[in-house]
Amino acid sequence: MRTNFLPFSKPSISEPEIAEVSKILRSGWITTGAKATEFEEAFQKYCTADGAVALNSATAGMHLLLSAMDIGPGDEVITPSMTWVSTVNLIKLAGATPVFADIDQDTLMVSARTVAPLINDRTRLIIPVHFAGAALDLKPLQKLAAEKQIKLVEDAAHAVGTEYHGVKIGQQGTAIFSFHPIKNMTCGEGGMFCSDDAELLAHIRRLKFHGLGVDAYDRNVQGRAPQAEVMEPGFKYNLTDIAASLGLGQLARLDSFIEKRTLLARRYLELLADIEEISPLTVPSYPMRHAWHLFIIRLKNNRSGIDRETFMMELKSRNIGSGIHFKAVHTQKFYRETLPQAKNALPVTEWNSERICSLPLFPDMTLEDVDDVVAAIKEVLA
Repeated sequence: MRTNFLPFSKPSISEPEIAEVSKILRSGWITTGAKATEFEEAFQKYCTADGAVALNSATAGMHLLLSAMDIGPGDEVITPSMTWVSTVNLIKLAGATPVFADIDQDTLMVSARTVAPLINDRTRLIIPVHFAGAALDLKPLQKLAAEKQIKLVEDAAHAVGTEYHGVKIGQQGTAIFSFHPIKNMTCGEGGMFCSDDAELLAHIRRLKFHGLGVDAYDRNVQGRAPQAEVMEPGFKYNLTDIAASLGLGQLARLDSFIEKRTLLARRYLELLADIEEISPLTVPSYPMRHAWHLFIIRLKNNRSGIDRETFMMELKSRNIGSGIHFKAVHTQKFYRETLPQAKNALPVTEWNSERICSLPLFPDMTLEDVDDVVAAIKEVLA
């Protein structure tokens, strides 16, 4: 058994990155400034996006999107229940109605097939989720949205560095990224809003900082011109230079992070292949680059005779961390009581929600760490 604890996730932060953050702390300008602008431009270039707006979280990006689109009472937003609760919370707080699409059994992502029957004249927005580092099958969803004249915005919280048919997520359409500490790159906390809709980008940029016509730091002048005025009521979702400085260092290492995650994931797939009680997610068959944000398995407890909570507890007792991504939103207490689902409306989501478990996966792991995890799994299931 391992003598030291292997967490489910841990950010990889280098000494040069720490030194760069220290420079910002000593600079006299620590909030949104030149580094935040530099980070936006670097991320835009990485994704080859038309534009990018740095924010203090992906949740902020979703909030700004709903506000910019004036989504509210009477409107419906289609999204999966197999996701983190933030998007659904924001839809609910806006006064709109979340409508849950079921997912593919083995990729945990929605498709045009599961979304299409839910569209009606109240549908204003579709928010599909790239999951665990894999890309959605976007082309059919984009075609459906275009035919119905409904905006589609990608939840790309798991998809920084992911590609679909050779195109980086964020290059086309609108996508919102997360830089939370468990993601493939981090700012501590942070997010990025990428879009090829220039009007929407300008609106997001305005709303993210009180509704002012310019940021606290105007990229054309040092500081802010004194005539800056509120164009409309806005929020306080700007990213600091402290966070942006870390983000720049992480972005420069992102591809190497993904290479290491891919190596570790392949080792998991090789070693887990002969364990009947375990079913990893399937890599989609269409052309894509998997960023391997998470390595998720499903525990077939009808075969193993052990429930997920016991399984995870036994792994922990062997110094192996794990996680759940995610307990379906519609099964959470508030949504059970306020948005009851018809029986069997989301059968695939519910089956997976009861069985998924995320195994340790982060760049500083070794192949021997993966071996330890799989050895512990076999011991627990035995």
